[in-house]
Amino acid sequence: MSKKRVTRLLEYLFTVWVIVTLNFALPRIMPGDPFLYISSGVGEHVQFTEEQRAYYIEYYGLDQPVDKQYLSYLFELTRGNLGYSLYYHEPVSSIILRRLGWTLLLVVAAVVLSTIIGVVLGSISAWYREKKLDQVLFFCLIVLSEIPAFLLGLILLFTLAVGLGLFPLSGAMTHFAQHGSWWVKALDILRHAFLPVMALTIARIGGMYLLSRNSVTTVLEKDYLRTARAKGLSKARILYRHVIRNAMLPIVTRVFLSLGSLVGGAILVENVFAYPGLGLLIREAVMVRDYPLIQGIFLVVTVFVLGANFIADTLYGKLDPRVKDYSKARGV
Repeated sequence: MSKKRVTRLLEYLFTVWVIVTLNFALPRIMPGDPFLYISSGVGEHVQFTEEQRAYYIEYYGLDQPVDKQYLSYLFELTRGNLGYSLYYHEPVSSIILRRLGWTLLLVVAAVVLSTIIGVVLGSISAWYREKKLDQVLFFCLIVLSEIPAFLLGLILLFTLAVGLGLFPLSGAMTHFAQHGSWWVKALDILRHAFLPVMALTIARIGGMYLLSRNSVTTVLEKDYLRTARAKGLSKARILYRHVIRNAMLPIVTRVFLSLGSLVGGAILVENVFAYPGLGLLIREAVMVRDYPLIQGIFLVVTVFVLGANFIADTLYGKLDPRVKDYSKARGV
């Protein structure tokens, strides 16, 4: 393994350790504890007695010194054990796995749609740079990019769902519905996911548009583009065969590097639409001070973001041979 890869791996490991440590500390800094209230099962909460609280705090080891709790937490993580939910009374990994698929559906769909739309609009804007079409696209997309995803979600919810009744108000699928076939169920899921995905996509298009516009503009100034125009190639062929292919490097890198912010936006949007992903789950976990569940969700999100950054670093070297050649020239 090269020196550069070893250094990069150590940086990732150090980052994981820092985040794991913060992940352990932050829930315990929060006021209150997991045993203030217990669910009564009917949408209300019943308060624990002091004897019950003391018993459960001792039972789950929360009366131990913080350093012992920390070492125990690290040891369990090395075994792949995320802990046991204090509120839902089941393994944290099982709870997260049930919710993770819904969040991934929103994130992946928003990444694909925003990338395609942003690249197409950015390429068109770069081709007609400083003209009326470019000015209109630039203004509209800059305005949209400044609106937070959760606010866009509220606007879409009140207009398309409440006002026009075109989409469901909340949830991931219709409750107690009898779906006749798998595609009917898939359509029901897509109808519920449409507004959250649309909110995340619109919020993210602006950044992808600007990156594509700048990248394509740089490519359009290259000599081989002048040669392509001199040959009489059509605009569509030049734009989609020669320009976009050579402008994809920063775009592909940005796709993975922006996954972290997109996951954060998805957490807020899920709460707007009561969508049963990790975003809604983290709010529920914080409300009941479920330490293991809070730690498990943050850890999964961290691994997801770091994994995306690692893929971006790897792809950057694969897509741009100059990076690899430069590293070899330095002996790393």
